[in-house]
Amino acid sequence: MNRMVNNEKNKKFFMIVFWLTFAVAIAIFIGIFVSVNNKFKEASEIGLLTINTTESIVPNESGTLSASSTQDKTINGVRNIVANLVTGGMTGNVSAGKITSEETEPETSKATSSVIDEPEVKEDKELSFIAPVAGEIITDFAKESLVYSKTLDEWTTHLGIDIKADKTSSVVASEDGVVKSVKSDPRYGLTVILSHGDGYETLYANLQTADFVKEGDTVSKNQTIGTVGETSSFEISDPPHLHFEMFKDGENVNPTTLMK
Repeated sequence: MNRMVNNEKNKKFFMIVFWLTFAVAIAIFIGIFVSVNNKFKEASEIGLLTINTTESIVPNESGTLSASSTQDKTINGVRNIVANLVTGGMTGNVSAGKITSEETEPETSKATSSVIDEPEVKEDKELSFIAPVAGEIITDFAKESLVYSKTLDEWTTHLGIDIKADKTSSVVASEDGVVKSVKSDPRYGLTVILSHGDGYETLYANLQTADFVKEGDTVSKNQTIGTVGETSSFEISDPPHLHFEMFKDGENVNPTTLMK
């Protein structure tokens, strides 16, 4: 008798559990259905689910997505959008018919959204140096020989040429170039160095002023870069002049062999 009562109770218990489980499953199903339905409504309201036989989603000039032709692309786009909405996989924002998600943005839209300015490539030209100031050469280039220095009162090498000119006479760039440095040298005085490419550099020393240029400036041939002065301590006994040197790959060369 007790066994029959227990069996009856067990049946009722299992029936209650079954119907409760069934009810929970129905509730979950209804919840999922309502959620998906809401997602479809939201997508439809912003125009993402409008399928037209003559429109598809393509990038426009601004880099966003707009409508164009072919039905198949539209359907595939809608399927992808709906799948992302349901699964929560869309990483961007959807608003006012624009899709800013990186997952749905074609590579072509990124390519057309900005224009990259390529640097101008200048062809190499043959360098042609001119005299930086007009005047008489009062001290020659003497790298492997000796010249007499009035200031030092001795015979010494001379790695440039000294061009006599009135004080404050304009000194010009011997060739197109870039200002490498503007400095006050303890021996050379106020000095400007230009880089011309192909390993060439020119040095303009014993200047009175160099306010016309600064480091990093691009200068043109015959452009004023300073004025003649008397600031070089190791040539102070000489009359006003420009001390001019030229380098090729870091080695001093005779400027008179290259000037035209």
